[in-house]
Amino acid sequence: MNVRSQIKDHIAAQPEPKRSDMQALHDIILGIMPDCKLWFLDGKDENGRVVSNPNIGYGVQTIKYADAKTREFYQIGISANTTGISVYIMGIKDKKYLAEKYGKKIGQASVTGYCIKFRALRNIDIDVLVDAMRYGIEQTRV
Repeated sequence: MNVRSQIKDHIAAQPEPKRSDMQALHDIILGIMPDCKLWFLDGKDENGRVVSNPNIGYGVQTIKYADAKTREFYQIGISANTTGISVYIMGIKDKKYLAEKYGKKIGQASVTGYCIKFRALRNIDIDVLVDAMRYGIEQTRV
Protein backbone atom coordinates (compact mmCIF):
# COMPACT_ATOMS: atom_id res chain seq x y z
CA MET A 1 0.00 0.00 0.00
CA ASN A 2 1.41 3.42 -0.89
CA VAL A 3 1.89 6.24 1.63
CA ARG A 4 -1.07 8.30 0.39
CA SER A 5 -3.39 5.30 0.85
CA GLN A 6 -1.97 4.59 4.33
CA ILE A 7 -2.59 8.21 5.34
CA LYS A 8 -6.12 8.21 3.91
CA ASP A 9 -6.96 4.95 5.71
CA HIS A 10 -5.43 6.15 8.98
CA ILE A 11 -7.41 9.39 8.97
CA ALA A 12 -10.61 7.55 7.99
CA ALA A 13 -10.15 5.16 10.93
CA GLN A 14 -10.25 7.99 13.51
CA PRO A 15 -13.49 8.61 15.41
CA GLU A 16 -15.26 11.92 14.86
CA PRO A 17 -14.55 14.75 15.53
CA LYS A 18 -10.86 13.75 15.48
CA ARG A 19 -11.23 12.44 11.90
CA SER A 20 -12.40 15.82 10.60
CA ASP A 21 -9.68 17.65 12.55
CA MET A 22 -6.95 15.31 11.24
CA GLN A 23 -8.23 15.74 7.67
CA ALA A 24 -8.32 19.53 8.09
CA LEU A 25 -4.74 19.53 9.43
CA HIS A 26 -3.62 17.28 6.58
CA ASP A 27 -5.16 19.71 4.07
CA ILE A 28 -3.64 22.76 5.82
CA ILE A 29 -0.15 21.26 5.82
CA LEU A 30 -0.43 20.21 2.17
CA GLY A 31 -1.48 23.81 1.45
CA ILE A 32 1.74 25.04 3.07
CA MET A 33 3.92 22.29 1.55
CA PRO A 34 2.11 21.15 -1.62
CA ASP A 35 4.94 19.09 -3.13
CA CYS A 36 6.43 17.70 0.08
CA LYS A 37 7.50 14.15 0.73
CA LEU A 38 4.80 12.29 2.71
CA TRP A 39 5.59 9.82 5.47
CA PHE A 40 3.47 7.32 7.35
CA LEU A 41 4.95 5.68 10.44
CA ASP A 42 2.69 2.98 11.84
CA GLY A 43 4.10 3.26 15.37
CA LYS A 44 5.63 -0.23 15.38
CA ASP A 45 9.28 -1.19 15.83
CA GLU A 46 11.16 -3.73 13.70
CA ASN A 47 9.66 -6.56 15.80
CA GLY A 48 6.09 -5.38 15.21
CA ARG A 49 5.61 -4.07 18.75
CA VAL A 50 3.64 -0.84 19.14
CA VAL A 51 6.06 1.80 20.47
CA SER A 52 4.21 5.02 19.58
CA ASN A 53 1.04 6.36 18.03
CA PRO A 54 1.04 6.29 14.22
CA ASN A 55 2.42 9.51 12.68
CA ILE A 56 1.85 11.28 9.39
CA GLY A 57 4.91 13.26 8.33
CA TYR A 58 5.45 16.05 5.82
CA GLY A 59 8.63 17.30 4.19
CA VAL A 60 12.18 16.12 4.68
CA GLN A 61 15.17 17.21 6.69
CA THR A 62 18.48 15.62 7.61
CA ILE A 63 18.98 14.96 11.31
CA LYS A 64 22.60 14.91 12.47
CA TYR A 65 23.39 12.89 15.58
CA ALA A 66 26.25 13.39 18.06
CA ASP A 67 28.10 10.37 16.62
CA ALA A 68 28.06 12.14 13.18
CA LYS A 69 25.49 9.74 11.73
CA THR A 70 22.63 11.28 9.78
CA ARG A 71 19.14 10.24 8.79
CA GLU A 72 16.25 11.75 6.92
CA PHE A 73 13.09 12.55 8.85
CA TYR A 74 9.99 14.66 8.39
CA GLN A 75 9.75 18.39 9.19
CA ILE A 76 6.13 18.44 10.40
CA GLY A 77 4.22 15.50 11.84
CA ILE A 78 0.72 14.90 13.14
CA SER A 79 -0.53 12.15 15.36
CA ALA A 80 -3.86 11.26 16.94
CA ASN A 81 -3.56 10.38 20.62
CA THR A 82 -5.96 9.43 23.39
CA THR A 83 -6.68 13.04 24.38
CA GLY A 84 -6.54 14.76 21.00
CA ILE A 85 -3.95 15.57 18.37
CA SER A 86 -0.22 16.30 18.50
CA VAL A 87 1.56 18.43 15.90
CA TYR A 88 5.32 17.85 15.82
CA ILE A 89 7.52 20.65 14.53
CA MET A 90 10.86 18.94 14.17
CA GLY A 91 14.37 20.34 14.00
CA ILE A 92 14.02 23.60 15.94
CA LYS A 93 17.32 24.07 17.79
CA ASP A 94 15.99 26.38 20.55
CA LYS A 95 13.75 24.11 22.64
CA LYS A 96 12.11 27.09 24.40
CA TYR A 97 11.17 28.96 21.23
CA LEU A 98 7.79 27.36 20.44
CA ALA A 99 6.43 27.73 23.97
CA GLU A 100 7.72 31.30 24.34
CA LYS A 101 6.60 32.52 20.92
CA TYR A 102 3.30 30.67 20.46
CA GLY A 103 2.28 29.21 23.84
CA LYS A 104 0.21 32.15 25.09
CA LYS A 105 -1.32 32.96 21.67
CA ILE A 106 -2.39 29.52 20.44
CA GLY A 107 -5.29 28.84 22.81
CA GLN A 108 -6.02 25.62 24.69
CA ALA A 109 -2.87 23.68 23.86
CA SER A 110 0.21 22.29 25.53
CA VAL A 111 3.36 23.58 23.81
CA THR A 112 6.76 21.96 24.38
CA GLY A 113 10.10 22.14 22.57
CA TYR A 114 8.76 20.51 19.41
CA CYS A 115 5.14 19.50 20.08
CA ILE A 116 1.82 21.33 20.15
CA LYS A 117 -0.87 19.13 21.67
CA PHE A 118 -4.58 20.01 21.78
CA ARG A 119 -7.97 18.34 22.13
CA ALA A 120 -9.60 19.78 19.01
CA LEU A 121 -8.89 22.37 16.33
CA ARG A 122 -11.78 24.49 17.59
CA ASN A 123 -9.79 25.05 20.83
CA ILE A 124 -6.82 26.70 19.16
CA ASP A 125 -6.00 29.60 16.86
CA ILE A 126 -5.23 27.83 13.59
CA ASP A 127 -3.38 30.88 12.20
CA VAL A 128 -0.96 30.70 15.13
CA LEU A 129 -0.44 26.97 14.51
CA VAL A 130 0.24 27.67 10.83
CA ASP A 131 2.78 30.38 11.79
CA ALA A 132 4.55 27.90 14.10
CA MET A 133 4.65 25.25 11.36
CA ARG A 134 5.98 27.76 8.82
CA TYR A 135 8.71 28.75 11.28
CA GLY A 136 9.71 25.12 11.76
CA ILE A 137 9.77 24.48 8.03
CA GLU A 138 12.06 27.47 7.51
CA GLN A 139 14.42 26.26 10.25
CA THR A 140 14.83 22.87 8.58
CA ARG A 141 14.73 23.84 4.91
CA VAL A 142 17.26 21.80 2.94
